Amino acid sequence: MHLFTVGVNHTTAPIDVRENVAFQNEKLGHALRDLSMHGIHEAAILSTCNRTEVYCNTENPQKALEWLAQYHKLQPQNIQPYMYTLPSQESVKHAFRVASGLDSMVLGEAQILGQMKQAVKIAENAGTLGTLLHKLFQRTFTVAKEVRTATNIGASSISMAAASVKLAQRIFGSLHNQKVLFIGAGEMIELCAEHFATHQPKSITVANRTLERGNAIAQGIGGDAILLADLPDRLSEFDIVITSTASQLPILGLGMVERAIKTRKHRPIFMVDLAVPRDIEPEVGELDDIFLYTVDDLASVVQEGLVNRQEAATQAEAIIELRVENFMQWLKTRDSVPTIRALRDQAERYRRNELEKAQKMIARGEDPTLVLESLSNALTNKLLHGPSHALSNMQGDNHEQLESLLRQLYQLNNQ
Repeated sequence: MHLFTVGVNHTTAPIDVRENVAFQNEKLGHALRDLSMHGIHEAAILSTCNRTEVYCNTENPQKALEWLAQYHKLQPQNIQPYMYTLPSQESVKHAFRVASGLDSMVLGEAQILGQMKQAVKIAENAGTLGTLLHKLFQRTFTVAKEVRTATNIGASSISMAAASVKLAQRIFGSLHNQKVLFIGAGEMIELCAEHFATHQPKSITVANRTLERGNAIAQGIGGDAILLADLPDRLSEFDIVITSTASQLPILGLGMVERAIKTRKHRPIFMVDLAVPRDIEPEVGELDDIFLYTVDDLASVVQEGLVNRQEAATQAEAIIELRVENFMQWLKTRDSVPTIRALRDQAERYRRNELEKAQKMIARGEDPTLVLESLSNALTNKLLHGPSHALSNMQGDNHEQLESLLRQLYQLNNQ
């Protein structure tokens, strides 16, 4: 078994690189099946706003990098400088740290665990979750739960949603007179909407592809819903815009925003784009009356309260180190299975051969006591021939090492 993790995250790649290798959840199953056709039959893909990672069982992790580039129609050399390839033990530790919130932009954030569980479920449904990855992720979820229970890693944690509110307050002060627009209807938008609603803005509107899902969020916080198709005519109404969709193309283009600013007579708009790929064209941020922030721009805000979580992070790292060792022991045991099976198969062949000889001797009327004596001698000689022959032909340090190993295996040290 050869475990590898190949990917990029917020520490190795800027958002304009990450958005080029991101996956939509609804397309992950197809992507995994496509990957399996490229020689990697056991794999799971974790794709969030901060990372895209391929966890796989393969002898050649370069295949995963080449596939990632090919799938997204990129040149491998254009993304390779931002990629990391983590083998075996490093891969296990990385998975444990990610699920525990230690590798997140927001130290200790809990949302990543749910995202990882969803990625595993998709891989399982796609048929690409084999023995190794199944065991890895089950252990990962157990470790993440242990870290949450045994430490205060989640205490004082500022989520992306809370960070968006803090930034808005820095610009507008009180939010009571502001009209807020949320674009999308996923988990991130739902969290943001709940955070903003507690500050009682003047109005809350949710724009989504379908009114049904938009209304499901809006009604719970006293807002209303509109369609994405309404945005060109309605955008100018809003002072704050928070967007997070799974669209592969921008929702808000430069032209649409320019028209909105003109209609607003240059009253500023605060925008937070939490999507990867981005929902708002980067050029929008160059407009004088627009305050545009991406997930990467929120980094300084979400670090608030970090000092309070550092001690918990140290405790979490210690837990993870121990659990990584435990997993690696299991992995070594799994690697020994073919050898153990081969050893047992050979012993079984010896047993059957000698048993057949003994049965024939008894059928010929030979003394059963002598037959059993012959059977036991033959089995003993065959089972010990290999190690005895090897020991007789070894010299120097190799002889001493083999002799010591045989004494350990056969428990001869005290004889």
